Amino acid sequence: MKVAVVYNYRRSGQVINLFGEEVQEKIGRRTIEQIVSALKTGGHQVKEIEADKNLAKKLEDYLPPALRGEIPGLVFNVSYGRQGEAAYTHVPAVLEMVGIPYIGSGPSAQSLCLDKVVTKVILQNDGLLTPEFHLLRAPDEDVPELTYPRVVKPIAEASSFGIEVVYDEAEMRAAAKVLFDRSDQPVLVEQFIDGPEVNVGLLGNNPPDAFPPVLIDGFDKIYSHEDKVRASDRDITLDCPAFKGDDAPFNAAAQEVAKRAFIVLGCRDFARVDMRFDEAEGEFYILEVNSLASLGPNSSYPKGAKHFGLDFSQCINRMVEVAHARYDRTPSSGGADDGTTDRNTEIVQFVAKSRRSMLDQLSAWVGHQTRSDDPVGLKKGFDKLSRIFGDDLGMRKVGELSRAGDIATWQTEAGFADGVLLIGQLDVWFHQELPAQNYRRETLWLYGEGIGVSRAPLVMLEYALRALGSRLQRIPLGVLYYADDRHAAHYSEEKIRRAAERAKEVLILQPGQPPNKIVTQRHGRREFQLRIETGQTWMGVAEAEPDALRLMCRTLDELAALSSQDKQTTLAALDIRTDRYPLRLPHRVTAQVAETYLTPTRSDAIERGMRNLLGDELVHESTRPPFVERAAGKDLAEELKGLAVDLGINELQARPGVGPSVAGLVPSDKACVCGIGPVAENLHTVRERVKRATLVERTQLLAEFLSRRVPNKKGP
Repeated sequence: MKVAVVYNYRRSGQVINLFGEEVQEKIGRRTIEQIVSALKTGGHQVKEIEADKNLAKKLEDYLPPALRGEIPGLVFNVSYGRQGEAAYTHVPAVLEMVGIPYIGSGPSAQSLCLDKVVTKVILQNDGLLTPEFHLLRAPDEDVPELTYPRVVKPIAEASSFGIEVVYDEAEMRAAAKVLFDRSDQPVLVEQFIDGPEVNVGLLGNNPPDAFPPVLIDGFDKIYSHEDKVRASDRDITLDCPAFKGDDAPFNAAAQEVAKRAFIVLGCRDFARVDMRFDEAEGEFYILEVNSLASLGPNSSYPKGAKHFGLDFSQCINRMVEVAHARYDRTPSSGGADDGTTDRNTEIVQFVAKSRRSMLDQLSAWVGHQTRSDDPVGLKKGFDKLSRIFGDDLGMRKVGELSRAGDIATWQTEAGFADGVLLIGQLDVWFHQELPAQNYRRETLWLYGEGIGVSRAPLVMLEYALRALGSRLQRIPLGVLYYADDRHAAHYSEEKIRRAAERAKEVLILQPGQPPNKIVTQRHGRREFQLRIETGQTWMGVAEAEPDALRLMCRTLDELAALSSQDKQTTLAALDIRTDRYPLRLPHRVTAQVAETYLTPTRSDAIERGMRNLLGDELVHESTRPPFVERAAGKDLAEELKGLAVDLGINELQARPGVGPSVAGLVPSDKACVCGIGPVAENLHTVRERVKRATLVERTQLLAEFLSRRVPNKKGP
């Protein structure tokens, strides 16, 4: 897993303005290095990121987008903030706002724990003991009767900054004045509890585990900031467990007090509760709850963890695990498998947890060449499809809709009459002389040969069907794969038409279009070959007639004039090849011309105009019919858009697309949508790529769509 360790180490950095109080707490460089090392030992990919105004952008660049049902990365937050109020809340609030999972308490609990007065009120309301206190809002304000010694401290500082024990009125006023002069916040005056100070670390949720209490010893009255950072001249010791011998039962009592405090304040994942033990009363008084417990080498949290059975590395990685489990927890309906209850929970979980397997399968498919002119590779590809759909998923081959080397169709036990037909492309257009385009991953994109037009949709389909489990065979469903797309589906056309006539709904597994589109309409395409021949003219010899190349250029200009944007028809030359003898001008020129169109009658008229201009020099090579938007297809697209909203997939759009597809072979009375596959760019090029997040999103979408085609169970 990718983990970003977010911290504040320097006292200045990238902020828009410097104002307010600067946070005094900073995590030590050594501690950051130890955390990073521990995470790497746990097998995580780790990056250090300092919290500043660019935090969200830096995290977006490092962590992949979090999809519903998966946790692709986490922030390990050890930032105390940089400046201003409630600094502990700053990083969690940013992460909440931009939607990045993180370890530790949320902004609410961080704020409550940072305000010592609010913490005390909440603890008292829950029956937990905390020293009696008074909030001093001005240096000369009267203080209710509290016995001396008293403790004076700022209400919103941690690490014992500014804390002092006072023994009379004058000392209390002087200590309070120092704090008022330093910061614009009230001062807390509380009763001093004379007794051992113990810290209890907590790890986990619902409920958390409590580490054995750690006894802090060697300080004078209070455990000061200087003591904590080992800057005083005192010999501070950490002893665990805190209570031994006849007093050992107090360890469990301290742990229970800490757990209650953790829960009542809404902490998450880890924290530390500091308390004093009044030996005369046999009671624990909570001093404060550290929602962002120090993990430094001199702190009590790692000490308690070690006696709990976790060394530092194990403890750090356990924090990742408990946070991951918290985000990964998805409620289960517990409903019966009737195809109507809890339609997406299991699907979302299955697909999210299969992400790594999907990427591995995608890599394997990219490495398996099935180019249009490679019959051996295509045969192996069909064999692999048979293992997936037949052997693994239990679908049956439909003989009359299959032909070796060109097309193969499978169906569930329910068949696919009046059901759903999914049509995918196996062949890749690259010629054999081109080098193989290897698979590679980037944070946001996946690259490889045929990854958009064929491979990613294929993997999407496989895992969408696997996500359905036992429900698959009850769905009226067919899967058809053909292998002559490069040849305009010439050999498989008739069987594709017959299969589409049998179904009620047809989804074409072509890639989605950026930014996140499915396709409800596509132009058709006709291709022609044009040949012009002239005499064999020497260069530099005056001739009455222009050479073949000049004639071809004039002809192509005349053909281009037949194009009409208003009538959605375009003519263009795709390729020109010349033949000539040495030192002579071209005597034969052959051009490949393509026409895109939406209305067949308009295209017929264009072709008649071309033949009137060119006669027998024009040869019609292939036709791909247009996919014209139809009402049933629009309804199907709206259903998919609604499912995308339910699944948290952003802004799925239904739009006309460019380029032909076998959707044009689907009868006009059938509901049909194209571009259901993952979003891709640069198709049929060496830079073909798939938007990584959409591989999972479109798999979830297809699986959820199919799950709603499970017929209701009949009978009692």
